[in-house]
Parts: sequence; structure tokens; C-alpha cells
Amino acid sequence: MSCDPILSLPWPGARPLTDAFFDRDAQQVARELLGKVIRHRVDGRWLSARIIETEAYYLVDKGSHASLGYTHKRRALFLDGGHIYMYYARGGDSLNFSAHGAGNAVLIKSGHPWVDDISPADALAAMQGNNPDAQGGPRPAERLCAGQTLLCRSLGLKVPDWDGQRFDWQRLFVEDVGERPATIIQTARLGIPHGRDEHLPYRFVDAAYARHCTRNPLRRGQVEGRDFTLIEDIHP
Repeated sequence: MSCDPILSLPWPGARPLTDAFFDRDAQQVARELLGKVIRHRVDGRWLSARIIETEAYYLVDKGSHASLGYTHKRRALFLDGGHIYMYYARGGDSLNFSAHGAGNAVLIKSGHPWVDDISPADALAAMQGNNPDAQGGPRPAERLCAGQTLLCRSLGLKVPDWDGQRFDWQRLFVEDVGERPATIIQTARLGIPHGRDEHLPYRFVDAAYARHCTRNPLRRGQVEGRDFTLIEDIHP
């Protein structure tokens, strides 16, 4: 950050991830983002979600946006780690963070609402108001952020507001709250067209939340060693 990190903390004891966290290999960032919490301040209230599913992308990867070449819209992908890249997917907003190396990034695929003293029950209610179910009622908490567009809708994250921006510790950042998955599932990414490196195992899921991610990699019929790999606690 360009500002004094101590003076700019949103509250005493906050632990925002610095740019150095993101300025590393995309797969490492994707794995270590699991358990971290996205904080977005909306109308004076912090809306929060624990990251439970990510996907890594590289410039040389045919499934990445960056592989299509540099454009002003994609500029954040070619900047240093810690830039925000947002785009529209199936009519909704999607959130990505640039990683080390031009064109490399991590997609935040899904999350789970995070409730604590900073984001209490009224923040969860606000997220449910942002993302009601098909009948207009409150969507179950475990389904609020179960997909990249649902996550952004619940947190109030929109492409025009954040695409190409840096983190702002008074408005939007990712925090280390001391949580980390005991087991991580590594598997192929979702929605990659045939012939565009759809086989690459660049999707990472917190095993404890596998039922709440975009598509459960532990569902019936999936076989360890063939369809996915289990990684035990990789943090030092």
C-alpha cells in the first residue's frame, strides 16, 4: 500500500493482506487465500465472506482472459500482484486478484458468509437483502456466496466500482482472521471450454466447505487420484 499501513487500518487489530501476499505464484496465492475473509464496506457496514473456493490462471493458459491479449479492460491482469480485476460472467459480476507475473491471477470462485464483531448479524441480513432467493425471500446463508456471481452480489461488489483498482483498507480488502483449511481439494477448474486447457488442476476448495462451493468435488462418483487430489495443511 502507498499509505502508512498502521495509520490506515480500518480498526485496531485488523490484518489486511498486503500486496506482497498477492505478488507470488498464482497457485500459491489461490491455495493460501482459502480461509481468508473478504471485507467490503457498504453504507457504513462491513459485509464479509470467507473464501472457500479459488481458481488460478496464467498468461500461457488458454483458459485465461489474459491469454486473449492485453486490452485496457484487462489491464489489471498485467499489473503487479494485488490489483483487482472484475468482469461480467453470465450476467453477474466476478472478482479476481492479480498475482505475480503479467497475466496471472486468481478468481474468487465462492465463499461462505463470515459473521464476527466486525460483521455481525445485521451485516449477514444485508447480504441476504442484496441476494434474495427466487421468491424474494432470504437466501440460506450457506448458499449466499456459493458461486462467483452470487459472492459478488451478496457483498455488493460491482465491476464499475472496483475493476482495475487497488485494495482500499477503508472500503475493500482481504483479511487474515487466523483461519486456514486443514485439507484442500485440488481439481480441474469449472466452465473451461474444450481445448482451452480444461484439464489443468488449478481449482482449490476448502474441504470443510466442499458442499457449499460452486460444484462439490467430493460428490458421488468422484475418485481421489483421478478426479481430485487432497492436500493436507500446507501453511508453515
